[in-house]
Amino acid sequence: MEIRGANYNYNPYCPLASKSNCQPSLSSYSIQHPPLVSTKTLLHPLRLRFTSPSHFSGCVPIEMSQAGEGKDDTKPTLSPYEEAMEALSSLITKRSRADKSNKGDKYELLFDYVKILELEEPIKQMKVIHVAGTKGKGSTCAFSESILRSCGFRTGLFTSPHLIDVRERFRLDGMDICEDKFLAYFWWCFDRFKERTTDEVPMPTYFRFLALLAFKIFAAEQVDVAILEVGLGGKYDATNVVENPVVCGISSLGYDHMEILGNTLGQIAGEKAGIFKRGVPAFTVPQPDEAMLVLEDKASELDVHLEVAAPLDASVLSGLHLGLEGEHQYINAGLAIALCSTWLQRTGHSEINYLKDMTHLPEQFVKGLATAALQGRAQIVPDQLIESESLGELVFYLDGAHSPESMDVCAKWFSLAIRGDYKQHNSSASNIGHNELETSHDSVEISHHEASKKSATQFLLFNCMSVRDPELLLPRLMRACASHGVHFQKALFVPNISVYYKVGASASSPTDTQVDLSWQLTLQRIWENLVHGEKVTGNDVKNTDHTHEEVTDDAEKGARSCENSKVFPSLPVAINWLRDTVRKNRSGRSQVLVTGSLHLVGDVLRLVKK
Repeated sequence: MEIRGANYNYNPYCPLASKSNCQPSLSSYSIQHPPLVSTKTLLHPLRLRFTSPSHFSGCVPIEMSQAGEGKDDTKPTLSPYEEAMEALSSLITKRSRADKSNKGDKYELLFDYVKILELEEPIKQMKVIHVAGTKGKGSTCAFSESILRSCGFRTGLFTSPHLIDVRERFRLDGMDICEDKFLAYFWWCFDRFKERTTDEVPMPTYFRFLALLAFKIFAAEQVDVAILEVGLGGKYDATNVVENPVVCGISSLGYDHMEILGNTLGQIAGEKAGIFKRGVPAFTVPQPDEAMLVLEDKASELDVHLEVAAPLDASVLSGLHLGLEGEHQYINAGLAIALCSTWLQRTGHSEINYLKDMTHLPEQFVKGLATAALQGRAQIVPDQLIESESLGELVFYLDGAHSPESMDVCAKWFSLAIRGDYKQHNSSASNIGHNELETSHDSVEISHHEASKKSATQFLLFNCMSVRDPELLLPRLMRACASHGVHFQKALFVPNISVYYKVGASASSPTDTQVDLSWQLTLQRIWENLVHGEKVTGNDVKNTDHTHEEVTDDAEKGARSCENSKVFPSLPVAINWLRDTVRKNRSGRSQVLVTGSLHLVGDVLRLVKK
């Protein structure tokens, strides 16, 4: 059976909306240069602004504009992209996500924002796959995008968070949106909001702006399918302005963001089920009974046909392997197959129901599953500096797990990966947003034979947000690893480099001497108590004071050491300590599990891939 995408009729008034995700062709429009003035007075010498002709909805003709008279010449000159990141950072509220006092938190404002951006009709026409969940929703979206792209459709994928560059959140045909297009769409939306927001309808907050920007990008780029990953929860998420998706999905549910979503699985399931729309089919995966009952009740109320998607049987992949590593990915792949099959049927592109015959998948589905990519999930990256020096081996195993259940999955993956039970498979990086970054399935080949050549030592590099409970996360991780015979020589606790109130390359933490390490010291105490078999309670954590060994060695400047762990004032200092450890033992292999936070994973990628 042949599956193909729709015909693309790109409007001549929409020069950025082309099949190319990078350099827009300038042949279809002319650039009017700004007046001849000093470049220092131009805030955006090449800012692209959009106008919307009344006779074309969603078209984006481009004109030049000039701004910035009186700009302070003493400030360092920012690139156009850096300036956009400064503007985006201004939308971060610096408040807890559970804080209800911010006006921008009023959900009904989202519909005002949609009107301001003239997105009501484009969103209605969008063919959306909408996915919520605690674990696996990003992977499910990545599989779904890859499948439908392999079927010939123009795809738009919106995910969160980003690891290195905010443009990772917006994929067109499997590639991160290029900088030129991003800046054009960003400033059109940002300036429109600046012009039209009021005290009653203030500027949207950070994530809401990004979700609205995704809708603008996907509408203007005329994607055939928009795959949207919920940011947080579901019912009140910014992506939920979509009132008529083609199909919805709920990935595995667990305990996370309880300060916002509720303390029980039932309450959390209720929030996730908020993406259900009347009469729109939905799929989920096997869930705990408490969560499944709530999902079924919500589905019944809205006349939603809810089905449980079976995990993928590996035998149907024709000898290939999933692009995303880990046994849990077969659950996410099964959900993605159900979503894509239903999307194809409901949009008139397929008469075959692949859900009824899971013993055979179309070639396009198999290709999509095998080539899917998502950074920071079961990703293996050798340290390039140590590799270039040919001194031992330093390999980072990166997984952004941050819930108790995902700790179990992460520990199992790591334990099998370091033993060579997970072979890493070479594949093209053409479908990866950042081509220069390794993903879990390219370039690293580990075998029992190779592993036996060198003695291996395991380290843990960990941080988590303070809203999460490390007394749930660390014990699950330690015990799951121990059950597979893996014991860490040292656990390293570090603050993240990136900060929550700034976006972009300059979004770094204060200098080492300014960093508050009280949270990392708490993590260290919990770890030491676990290693020593002590029962950890809230009081124990506060009162237990393991003697710290102040280190004066340059490579460990400011580190606080205990018998089984170290706290470093910054991630670069921790990475340098690991590198020095490898250099001292040239015949050894150091395997570092990086987990607890996707932000930490992104920070490590920035450093080790330089």
